[in-house]
Formats: sequence, structure tokens, C-alpha cells
Amino acid sequence: MFGYVRYDLPNLYIKDFELYKAMYCGLCKGIANSCGHMARIGLTYDTTFFSVLLHNIAGVDVRIEKQNCFEHTIKKRPIAVPDEMTDELGALNTVLLYYKLTDDIEDGDRGRGKRMWFKRGFLKAKRRYPEMCALVKDYMKAQEREEKGKCDSLDRAADPTAALMQQLSRHFLKDKATEHTDGLFYALGKWVHLIDALDDYDKDKKKGRYNPFVLAFGSETKEMLVKEHGEELSFLFDTLFFGLREDLAHIRFYFNRDLTDNVLLRGIPLETGRVLRGDKPVKMQVDLK
Repeated sequence: MFGYVRYDLPNLYIKDFELYKAMYCGLCKGIANSCGHMARIGLTYDTTFFSVLLHNIAGVDVRIEKQNCFEHTIKKRPIAVPDEMTDELGALNTVLLYYKLTDDIEDGDRGRGKRMWFKRGFLKAKRRYPEMCALVKDYMKAQEREEKGKCDSLDRAADPTAALMQQLSRHFLKDKATEHTDGLFYALGKWVHLIDALDDYDKDKKKGRYNPFVLAFGSETKEMLVKEHGEELSFLFDTLFFGLREDLAHIRFYFNRDLTDNVLLRGIPLETGRVLRGDKPVKMQVDLK
């Protein structure tokens, strides 16, 4: 469920690439503030982008300073100074990752040792941000009910994750939340859930795990799924992209929106194409050297 929200590097301005890297490092420090240093190894691209998006829509200015960190101890790097929103997003990053690892363990994967790396941070997040953590827990339970019920509807299967992203956007944006931010974050959450399930099609089918695409279509492999139902899949994702663009056009951004437009209008469709083709993910460049 992590790592799919990506930028389109060839069409990303240098200034926005630098901003993304600064926000990535700032979120890493935010995780340390709210969950401890060990939890920093779970930093995700997805939460980094949520930080960029939420700061811009909420009108929370980002202050960038040259600082050291535990990875770059000698040469200072441009880092977005963590604020209250960054610290809570750092906690969200840890909580979501902890629940994902728990889900993996329940599905029969190894991961108990890895989850232990985040247990202390998870408990810190619950103490410091009980409202946000309760929100995540409730929707995770709703997602579990859909999976245990073997839901074969793609819309219903993705609804708990989509609704969680919508509710989290309201939680962070407060009075800046609108029907269009609701729509944007719902579509983004739905896309993340569906693209993750599609990417895991072959693995889930082989191991007999729940996957809404397997139940809805039943193709032997993802390659066969795309051949047999390519038009339906294209319609599904194109409809999501259309709604996302429509809501995006009606949202007020307080600062430059080049980075957010790059990810939402170019990066997400490109990542969708990659998954449909079955290509391996390209490593994101966030090194500040």
C-alpha cells in the first residue's frame, strides 16, 4: 500500500525537485519528533506527498533551512523545518506502516521482527495523537470486514481506504476542507488501494489471499487480466483521474502548485501504466548529494 504516489521526474522543475527532497527530509525529522528515531526507517513517498499537498491547501508556509541529520552528519542539507502538521503526519506514517505490517503478518508473511522496529513509535503516536489514531483504527477495521467478507466489488473494496484518506484530509485541513478536497483525497485513497491490489494480483492469486480484482475477474494472471479486461480497467482508472482533475481545478492552493500538479496529473497516471504493463518500479531519487 506504500510507494505508489510518485512524481514524474523528467517533467519536474528543479525548484520542485528540491522542495520535494526538503519535505522528505523534514518529514523524516517529524517522525523522529513524534515517534522516535527508529521509526524514521519507515518514511514513505506517499506520506511525503500528503505533507506537500496538505501544507499547500492549508496555507501552512514551509520554512527550509540547511541542517544536519543522522544520515548526513557532515554536510548540511536543505530541510523543511518540521511544524505541528509535519510531526502529526510523521505519526500517521508510522501508524499506517504498523497496521500494514500487521496485515502482512496475518496474511502469513514474515514481518514480526520488522514490526517490532515500529512498535514503540506506534505506541507514542497513539498517546500523542489519539483522535487521529482512532480514525485510522476504525477504517482499518472496516477494510478488514470487506476483506473477510470476500467483497468482489472494486468500489466497495476500496471505499474504507478512500474514506480514511478523506477523513484524514478533514482532520488536517480543518476549516480549509471543502467538498472538492473531500473528492480529491477520496479519489487518491481509492487509487492507492486499487493500484496496490492490481500490482499484487499474481502474488495474491498464487497464495489464495483476498484480492478484489481476482474475485471480480478471475483471470489466471495479471497479464491475462489486462488482455481480457483492459478496457474495463482503463475505464476504472480514467474515471478516477477525471474526478481527481475536476476536484483539483476547484481547490485553492496558497503556494506554487507545480509539484502537486506533477504528481497528481502526471506521476499517478504514469505509475498506473507501469503497474498495468507489469514493469518493475523505478527507484525514486531523493538523495541530496
